[in-house]
Amino acid sequence: MKTPMLSILTVALLTTAVSAQRPQMTPEQQAEAAKRREAEMNAPRPIEALDSVWTEELTWMEIRDAIKAGKTTGLILTGGVESNGPYLATGKHNFVLKVAGEAIARKLGNALVAPILTLEPGRPDGDRVAPGSVVLSQATYRAVLTDMASSLRGMGFTTVIMMGDSGGNQGAMKDVSAALDEKYQASGTRFYFVPEYYDYTSVQKLIQESGIKEQIELGASQGSDRIHDEYGIDALMALYDPKSIRIDQRTKANKTTINGVSLLPMSKTLEMGKKIVELRAQLTVDAIKKLTAK
Repeated sequence: MKTPMLSILTVALLTTAVSAQRPQMTPEQQAEAAKRREAEMNAPRPIEALDSVWTEELTWMEIRDAIKAGKTTGLILTGGVESNGPYLATGKHNFVLKVAGEAIARKLGNALVAPILTLEPGRPDGDRVAPGSVVLSQATYRAVLTDMASSLRGMGFTTVIMMGDSGGNQGAMKDVSAALDEKYQASGTRFYFVPEYYDYTSVQKLIQESGIKEQIELGASQGSDRIHDEYGIDALMALYDPKSIRIDQRTKANKTTINGVSLLPMSKTLEMGKKIVELRAQLTVDAIKKLTAK
């Protein structure tokens, strides 16, 4: 469809008007503006900092000061929303990352966590998208990863680490981190992908060794119930919020087992969830330290 000439003229006139309202600064004015920005960046923080590892919960001054104090590792965590079993909220991966990301950053001691990339790659243009499965195209997903990681570098982080809680995320993170590491290596910022975070087999082993005989094969994402759900996932999600696994509704419907294991009492499940978080955090931190030591 042809664009009406009137619309083109209107845009041109508006552009000219905006340009007229914003005259180009002289070199002296540019220098003065840079001086003001520098003063703002070095201004003292007027209040005590919040104790958080999540950048979205911090003020810009708190982030600035944390980086200056040595928290120069930025974590990019990727999750997704997808259809799972009939009892789990679609934000499963993102809820798991909230508890795991906190533990990993605390255990590292020198890290802050960027906002979780809550959508995973897929086929948004498909004819049949499962209810709840909001996805990004591969090109968009990789572009978002690139921009997030580049933003962290620009803030002053010298180590940027990517890891994901969903299987479909792994390839893009590996490729993007490698490309950015090559692009910015001369600048002193390094980019890494840590596949060791996505290790649910070790979680299943821990559960079995703890005496909880879930009916699921090691490495499988479905057990005897034949749904995309398992005890370790339920335990992690319950740590974030028991409502995310619909424990009240399941109790009323007498559906509180998964793959032959009861989720009740919840105190036992939550305690196992804490052990799983500790395991995953330790495996991930060990892998990060091994990578960065090189």
